[in-house]
Amino acid sequence: MHNFRKLQIWLEARLLAKEIHLLLKKFPESERFGMISQLRRCSISVPSNIAEGTSRSSTKAFYHFLEIALGSCFEMETQIILSQDFGYITEAEYADIVEKIIIQQKRITKFMGTLG
Repeated sequence: MHNFRKLQIWLEARLLAKEIHLLLKKFPESERFGMISQLRRCSISVPSNIAEGTSRSSTKAFYHFLEIALGSCFEMETQIILSQDFGYITEAEYADIVEKIIIQQKRITKFMGTLG
C-alpha cells in the first residue's frame, strides 16, 4: 500500500489540476457546461484516481486506477488541443500546458512500469 501524499505523480497531478483551473477562467461563459466542466472533471480525475488507487489492497487494483488516471490525462490533452483550436487559449498557453500534461503522462506510465 502506498501513501498517495508522498507520491510525486500525485503532487504533480494536483499542481496540473490547479493550472488547468486557472486557465479555465479565460474560457467563455458559453463553455461553462461544456469544455470548462469537462476539463475540470478530467483534471481532478488524475490526482483523485491516483489517491484512490493507493487505498487498494492489491497492485493489480492500484494499477487499474493508474490506468484511469492516465486515460484522464489523455482526455485532458485532447480538451486542451480543442481549446487552442477554438481560440480559447493562446499558442504559448497551449504549448506550456500540453508539455506539462505529456510529462505527467510519461511519469504515470513509468510509475506503472515499476509496479510490474
